[in-house]
Amino acid sequence: MEQTLLIVKPDGVKRGLVGEVIRRWEQAGFQLIGLKFELSTKEKASQHYAEHISKPFFQELVNFLTSYPIVLICFQGEGVIEKSRAIIGATNPLNAAPNTIRGEFGSSIQCNVIHGSDSADSAKRELALWFKADELINYKSS
Repeated sequence: MEQTLLIVKPDGVKRGLVGEVIRRWEQAGFQLIGLKFELSTKEKASQHYAEHISKPFFQELVNFLTSYPIVLICFQGEGVIEKSRAIIGATNPLNAAPNTIRGEFGSSIQCNVIHGSDSADSAKRELALWFKADELINYKSS
């Protein structure tokens, strides 16, 4: 079963959008198997954004992700990564479709409410960073 990581970023948490995020994925038929609320360390945020380490905006990403609590979510289901990317919308809210999370709630490239894994490899790496294996609970849903 395919799994993906979603992070409700500081701006999404501040604006009370956690429930909206979870609702959209559950309505799309995906199963919630992991949920955490935490204040990230700079080390963990740096590991999360490691692919951007040589880019000029890297430190800004790390500072933003560690500026306020975040919500870490794992959903699973057939095609969850591809469908999640469609629900999330384009990175820049100005380019995101109106019915997407970023299109409806994003205010800038940085304050775009949510992160979602962009591939199976990214999901595996990101989930291992943020969740211990026993924190993801598989169960039979109705």
